[in-house]
Amino acid sequence: MTESLPPTTFEIGSKVRITVLPAYVKTAETKPMLRPPNVIHLGEEGVVMDRRPGDYWGVKFSQGVFLMEAQYIEAVPPDLSDASAS
Repeated sequence: MTESLPPTTFEIGSKVRITVLPAYVKTAETKPMLRPPNVIHLGEEGVVMDRRPGDYWGVKFSQGVFLMEAQYIEAVPPDLSDASAS
């Protein structure tokens, strides 16, 4: 029997970082489109815009807003994101 992990939550407006590149990314448009993973890169930081059904998170990156599953992103501690901004 496999244990399921509890759902990960992020606060709207918080920064997240890509830890694993998915096989493809889905745009966060009204009619989402699948895009190749090279529109984002490993380690790229984005801002959580909203939560979507199916445990997806709308995250704004430099190339646009994409729907990301929690398994591909991690929260950026506030002290690290503030230090890199200055």
